[in-house]
Amino acid sequence: MKKLPALVCAITLAGSLALAGCSDPDDNADKTTNGAAPSASQSTDTKTFDFSKLKPQDNIAAMVPQAVKDQGILRNGASTDYAPAEFRDTDGQTPMGYDIDIVKALALVMGLKDGQTSHAEFPAIIPALGSKFDVGASAFTITPDRIKEANMIAYVEVGSAYSVKKGNPGHFDPKDPCGKIIGVQTGTYQHDYARELSDKCVSDGKEAIKVMPHKLNTDVVTKVAGGQYDAGFCDSTVTGYAIEQTKDQLEQVGDVLESEPQGIVVSKNDEELTKAVQAAMQYLMDEGYLKEILGTYGAESAALSEAQLNPGK
Repeated sequence: MKKLPALVCAITLAGSLALAGCSDPDDNADKTTNGAAPSASQSTDTKTFDFSKLKPQDNIAAMVPQAVKDQGILRNGASTDYAPAEFRDTDGQTPMGYDIDIVKALALVMGLKDGQTSHAEFPAIIPALGSKFDVGASAFTITPDRIKEANMIAYVEVGSAYSVKKGNPGHFDPKDPCGKIIGVQTGTYQHDYARELSDKCVSDGKEAIKVMPHKLNTDVVTKVAGGQYDAGFCDSTVTGYAIEQTKDQLEQVGDVLESEPQGIVVSKNDEELTKAVQAAMQYLMDEGYLKEILGTYGAESAALSEAQLNPGK
């Protein structure tokens, strides 16, 4: 898997996975600790994108709604627990990751001062569009249900993958997950997919999958590495990142499942901002900046070349 520069959860790079340092919920998988934020440590040789290369594009800036121009920033909501797309620096507060950098780049191209990201629980981001947030860049897989709720501008395509504890002590088989315990992040594509798989198990006369949703993906990493869950299920880039940063205490099992496009979400009620973000994203694609940003996190192969609006609608 790709080698990526930062750390998932409060995992120490010097040694083994520090289970006690992660946000570790009790047996009710939907409960998570509110105080301890997942953190990330940046290695000294990490590349960073040079934002000084980005200049306002007058034709795109002219498309930005006046209210957004007046505030001078592009407000982004993200569940900052899904490295390498979005996570937090060693201070436990500062958002970082390729989605955070992409929003900053979009804002600069749109003639704004900055793109600022605030943490939000994943299911709460779309309902807050147009009030608390202007956009949501948080690894949103594009689905028909989400397109009903928000406008979605495609920018990357990412598959899904299972992770297990090194050696696969639970003998998890991706081709037969029935009866197993699988951890997922609440409200994600993988959460829905795991429930569909469980329903199929039952209809086939097999034992249901015990799907364990968590508000924070780092809680899933903790449970899998600790042997409490048979597998974790998330984006393939996130799986590879977790394996790298837990010093191979996890491993991927099975192939990457069919990839799906992900999109930046914008309120259905804001066509002006939707068009401005779409145009800015296409500019980043055409000039090679999107690949360059993704490349600083080892994810350049995920870049799309066309910023389609609501693809597949």
